[in-house]
Amino acid sequence: MAVLPIVISGEPVLHRPAAPVTDFDDELRALVDDMFDTTVAAPGVGLAAPQVGIGKRVFVWIYEDQDEGPERGVAINPELWITPPEPGLPGEDEVEGCLSFPGERFALRRAPRALLRAQDVDGKPFEITASGWFARILQHEFDHLNGLLYVDRLVHPEHRGAQKAQRKNGWGTPGLSWLPGVDDLEG
Repeated sequence: MAVLPIVISGEPVLHRPAAPVTDFDDELRALVDDMFDTTVAAPGVGLAAPQVGIGKRVFVWIYEDQDEGPERGVAINPELWITPPEPGLPGEDEVEGCLSFPGERFALRRAPRALLRAQDVDGKPFEITASGWFARILQHEFDHLNGLLYVDRLVHPEHRGAQKAQRKNGWGTPGLSWLPGVDDLEG
């Protein structure tokens, strides 16, 4: 098991839809184990395969503050259904960050509930109904599999702040990454 480099906004794999997983093998198990190690080292609550440069439909989460699903889980080839978000601008309690936009946080309105259907590392289907922050985590990671970063969903003035942060940090071009536990960045 290893900690993997996390790619930063601008890397092409982050901005295109990920491919379905077809092989449920030892290579997939190793990737998932490495993604858990990377999530812990970052530290984060979730990580999608595109964030470590792999364009596959896989994400992991580690989130203890919920009782709707396992505290630690993997979703492979997920489908996600959400309730409509409440209208209006996001509040201060709706701020999120991203390991691929490290150290920055912006407010984003998300759906309060989500239904996840996916496969586990052995290919076995499962379903989880989530609410609150757990639903937010699932939506955030699912977006990564569709080529979206949370900053792509921001509205003004948060969107403007994210654009400034990207320019200030020199992001938005291929080839940028950071290594959790080594580089002094967090998301």
